[in-house]
Amino acid sequence: MNRLALVLGLVLLAGCTTVKSSRVRPDYETVDKTQVKRLAVVTQPLPDGKKEVGELWSLVARRYVNQNRDFIAKANVALDGNPEDPAFKGLCVENLEGILWLSPDVKRTGNGVEASVKAQLLRCRDGQEVWAAQAAGSWPSEDERYKELTAQYTSELGPEVSPYVAPTFRLLSATLDTLPRPQLNDEEVTEKIELGE
Repeated sequence: MNRLALVLGLVLLAGCTTVKSSRVRPDYETVDKTQVKRLAVVTQPLPDGKKEVGELWSLVARRYVNQNRDFIAKANVALDGNPEDPAFKGLCVENLEGILWLSPDVKRTGNGVEASVKAQLLRCRDGQEVWAAQAAGSWPSEDERYKELTAQYTSELGPEVSPYVAPTFRLLSATLDTLPRPQLNDEEVTEKIELGE
């Protein structure tokens, strides 16, 4: 009986999993770990067709990878439509080494948000995929755990983003936690600290 309860519990837990899949290049440890560290975050197309929500997605992702994944995310943008250049060569400027592309599908439903994302980390030098993940879920817009975060992003980006903050953070944090960790040298650690995020 205990075994049945354990199996049933694991099945139910698996059904709630946000991240559906993730993969990293097999040569990551020997190639990209020391070469793809400085990123721009791009959200395209716009989630729910709203520029402000796209800006929320890119900003949340930029801050999250800076604080939790050892990348140096230097820029974030939100673009309408589908990418004309899926390698985003036009955004690979200055010393950027990669593009973190978030391709969302988002819609408001009742008191919450249904969202899915296809995410990719692309190398600037050749447009090759370094990492990819897919995730989806449905969350309430109001969540006590994210009350302060919601207030912060609403203050920064406007009241239009308020119902999207908690669901966006929950989806993106789970997705971005599957990113590999680059190896920073001392100079890059200093550069990251100077970003102040």
